[in-house]
Amino acid sequence: MNKDSNVFTFGFAIAMVVVVGTVLAVAAMGLKDRQKANVQQEKMKNILSTIGAMKADGDRSKAKGLFDKHVVEQKVFNAEGEIMEDAPEAFKIDVRKEYKSLPQSKRHYPLYVCEKDGETYYVIPMVGTGLWGPIWGYIALEGDMETIYGTSFDHKGETPGLGAEISQSSFQEQFEGKTIFNQEGKFVSVGVLKSGAEGNKHAVDGITGGTITSKGVDEMIDRTIGTYVPYFKTKKA
Repeated sequence: MNKDSNVFTFGFAIAMVVVVGTVLAVAAMGLKDRQKANVQQEKMKNILSTIGAMKADGDRSKAKGLFDKHVVEQKVFNAEGEIMEDAPEAFKIDVRKEYKSLPQSKRHYPLYVCEKDGETYYVIPMVGTGLWGPIWGYIALEGDMETIYGTSFDHKGETPGLGAEISQSSFQEQFEGKTIFNQEGKFVSVGVLKSGAEGNKHAVDGITGGTITSKGVDEMIDRTIGTYVPYFKTKKA
């Protein structure tokens, strides 16, 4: 065979594409279970970080054992705040996927009831829209179902130093101790303000230069927690 011919060159190229493609496909299939496990562990770690059971930079391989220890109950609500008895397991619900593909009335709303050091916490997953793409996170409420104990926020493509700051502790720690109901028992959420949140029990300061992302977090919190309010009020009654 003439190795300098066009036929050989094209044939060799096609053979290499087939071989490399096959190797990549086999590798992807082999890693699929590991990748799925990593995603699940990361999700567990984020939930646990809101109640202080894991650090944000903790070893996620320990997440499963801690998750089973601290998450004592999982519930799923519909858009009206009613418990869905026939819903999928809360942990299996992909809130980011549902946010993207389903209208609000058709989405599932998971709730994780956690216990740590004798205290009960309610962890709410949420998803919204930032400047450049989706944002998401978790908020843990204390046993009174109105005081924020901890948060965990992340993003897909927000600008470093600006909107991406939602994933930093300096932003997230502002929420600790804030309350979602006013003195009259009305749901007011926790607003993300451009400035002037100091001393306000229902607001935190937004990110300088990250106005749209801050507004996205504000909307995400208000819309999502609002869904659970009927249940919280029933439990508090």
